[in-house]
Amino acid sequence: MTDGEGFPPFKDLNVPKPNWRLIVSLFVGFTLILAVWSSAFTVQPKEVGIVLKFGQYKRQVPPGLNWKLPYPIETVQLVPVLEVHKREYGFRTEQAGVRTRYSTRDYGQESLMLCGDRNVADVEWVAQFIIKDARQYLFSVRNVVDTFDDLNESVMREVVGDRSVTEVLTTGRNEIELEVKLKLGELCDAYQTGIELQQILLQDVNPPEPVKASFNEVNKAQQEREQRRNEAETRYKNIIPRARGEAEQTIAEAEGYATDRVNRSKGNVAAFNELLSAYQQYPEVTRTRMFLETLERVLPKLKSKVIVDSELKGVLPLLQLNGQGGN
Repeated sequence: MTDGEGFPPFKDLNVPKPNWRLIVSLFVGFTLILAVWSSAFTVQPKEVGIVLKFGQYKRQVPPGLNWKLPYPIETVQLVPVLEVHKREYGFRTEQAGVRTRYSTRDYGQESLMLCGDRNVADVEWVAQFIIKDARQYLFSVRNVVDTFDDLNESVMREVVGDRSVTEVLTTGRNEIELEVKLKLGELCDAYQTGIELQQILLQDVNPPEPVKASFNEVNKAQQEREQRRNEAETRYKNIIPRARGEAEQTIAEAEGYATDRVNRSKGNVAAFNELLSAYQQYPEVTRTRMFLETLERVLPKLKSKVIVDSELKGVLPLLQLNGQGGN
């Protein structure tokens, strides 16, 4: 039979009816598999897992294999709590290695700072930190990394602003790093960022590029001044002690000479007094003894001697005194 248009009636078509039981079974099985697959997750050794239930903090799970309710009831966020994170300010590293390549962009808005003596310094530094509290890191502060960057720049400007440009460029680097670390750590705790600051490193500190050449000339002159001062102090330390030693030696020699002269004078006076006393008692004997003692000292110095009688006359022309060399 056909209808009015020539097509067989619908009840005569051999169309299989769908197996709803099979479809429902497959859907339930796939859902269970998906639920089991989305419920298991692994946390790496350097991480912790933060489980959220409908977007709200539920619990924190340790490293290893863990379970949660299927998505979208519970979700998990993995936080690397033992990894050391690094933030760079005033420069950016594009590729680290034996020959590190840095970005050529200008980050002067971060690095240019006003010092306490109204000079400007270009300060580049690195902040290293770890995440000590994953819950605070994720939920206590919005955009925690941006907040950490702002705190870094604020504290560094405060510390640099309390020092002269000479301290910032030379002797004050270690003090700046330590003070920034202490103040920034206190602010991170106060803001409950969940960040524990590990280290602040001043990468490079220079005068601004437009005045760099002039500043280097001034710095060179200061170094030369210090070198000349050190050389002068070295010469002073070498010459002054030597002069003092020579002066003390001269004084000691003069004092010794004076003591010797005084002692000799005293001895001569004592000997003269004894001789005077003997002369007063025995003048002839003393005079003869003095004469003999004088001859005893003088005669050994003569090369030849002529002894004549005091009463002999006319003997001098016979002596060849000139031949004796005038002696």
